Amino acid sequence: MSDAKEKTRAEQLREELCRPQKHASELLSAEELAAADAFCEGYKAFLDQCKTERECVDYYVKKAEERGFRPFEDGKEYAPGDKLILNNRGKALILAVMGKRDLAEGVRLAAAHIDSPRLDLKPAPLYEEKQLGLLKTHYYGGIKKYQWAAIPLALHGVVIRRDGTRLSVAIGEAPEDPRFCVTDLLPHLAQEQMQRSLAKGIQGEELNIIVGSRPLMMDGKSEGVKLALLQLLNERYGLVEADLLSAELEAVPAFPACDIGLDRSLVGAYGQDDRVCAYPCAEAILDCGSPEYTAVVVLADKEEIGSCGNTGLETNYLQDFLTELALARGANPRTMLRHSKCLSADVNAGFDPTFPGVMDQHNASFLNRGVVLTKYTGSRGKSGSSDASAEFVHWFRRLLDDNGVLWQVGELGKVDEGGGGTVAADLARLNLDVVDLGVPVLSMHAPFELAAKTDIAMLRKACGAFFSA
Repeated sequence: MSDAKEKTRAEQLREELCRPQKHASELLSAEELAAADAFCEGYKAFLDQCKTERECVDYYVKKAEERGFRPFEDGKEYAPGDKLILNNRGKALILAVMGKRDLAEGVRLAAAHIDSPRLDLKPAPLYEEKQLGLLKTHYYGGIKKYQWAAIPLALHGVVIRRDGTRLSVAIGEAPEDPRFCVTDLLPHLAQEQMQRSLAKGIQGEELNIIVGSRPLMMDGKSEGVKLALLQLLNERYGLVEADLLSAELEAVPAFPACDIGLDRSLVGAYGQDDRVCAYPCAEAILDCGSPEYTAVVVLADKEEIGSCGNTGLETNYLQDFLTELALARGANPRTMLRHSKCLSADVNAGFDPTFPGVMDQHNASFLNRGVVLTKYTGSRGKSGSSDASAEFVHWFRRLLDDNGVLWQVGELGKVDEGGGGTVAADLARLNLDVVDLGVPVLSMHAPFELAAKTDIAMLRKACGAFFSA
């Protein structure tokens, strides 16, 4: 009898003192699970339409305009409820809804990035070798190069012709389109290749894309595959070889987003780092109505290569936008930033039971346990991290708990395994409070990544709560 009482007391203590991590299916109703699945149908459609940062910007500019957002004008004073768009060179985007409170009290800022690892074409990409037409590439972001061989690829991007006209490119997505690919050696002849380290199984200069093999035939003579391809480009798109010098063309996986698992609980797709966070953030601000605090979403470019360039968050376009908002309303921009709260929406590495050794399981994030709150990122000794304060982490955990958002904490692997960064450090330089909140992902940076539908829906709920707080 005493043992039974002791057990009951232990159970009570465990309930009072411990924070058990439960699967979403144990905590969500059938209706909530169905709503998560329905939300991810729109998300999958977004992924299929938006495989580059330019396509993401075009998608949300159009969607925002349909919801009453209008281009931002410098110096104009905006009233509560006004909805603003700042399109930075077609590759990064700011969406904002003016709040009821004075800007000196700060804004609610959510930041995600819309670039993903890929293969960029080199400035002079087209060449011929042994009657095969190929494109030279320069990989973008941190990839395992061997994963990009022997898969179907599509070409996306823009070309600016010599006369200044613009050509948008998306070849390889429609059922009737051709695809492209990087080749690999057959195992029968790969004895030397198989002795390479995994990192060098396919090397950067071997990521050459097959684009054709039929030479141009004129007067009964072969004039080369490259010339035939240039003729096709000229006839179909009005291009000459020099136009490729003023082009941004990206090779991305040519397969659509899909459900994974017999229970359809996961989304599999290219580019979920970080569009799995960009989509919930953008959808939340489109729905936020007239918030107390001004709500801002920035969809940034160049995060995968260090947030550099004039569309990455190392530059001043976000700070300039916020400064203009404050000055037009008579607020001190520094005061506004100091009082602002920021959600850096980026993914974390989900625990993979096939590769458990790289994770500290006590501090890893798991699929289907909700959004992951990441206090710091960085490498080894927290290098490159902003490391959110205890006070701000407390504010965020209260926000999530009070709004019924399932959440967990996580690190990016064991301390000495490596690590990585997000835009949080770039945002912290503005002197605002920032913490990372995102979705756990499996196979991060691969051409095909996995995320749980319940986690994606929870991030949308978290963003909505954040803009309403």
